[in-house]
Amino acid sequence: MSTSHITFDKLAYIDRLKTGGVGEAEARAHADALDAALRDTIATKQDLREEVGRVETRIEIAVRDLTIRAGGIAMLLFGALAAIKYFG
Repeated sequence: MSTSHITFDKLAYIDRLKTGGVGEAEARAHADALDAALRDTIATKQDLREEVGRVETRIEIAVRDLTIRAGGIAMLLFGALAAIKYFG
């Protein structure tokens, strides 16, 4: 996934927490944790589109492979039935 950029004003967040009665050290710790979480875990729409594209490609390949295998099995069974009819 590519990195995404979210605007997060840590100082405004700290000020809001302090206004709500949270201590300075705790407010800074909360702001740092939230900032790190936002940087590490946010996926953009483009990230999801790329991932869906990869999954679709893998599904198409799997369907193609299964079709080839099913055709091979059908030919093998037809050959076995023909051999039984003519030689059995």
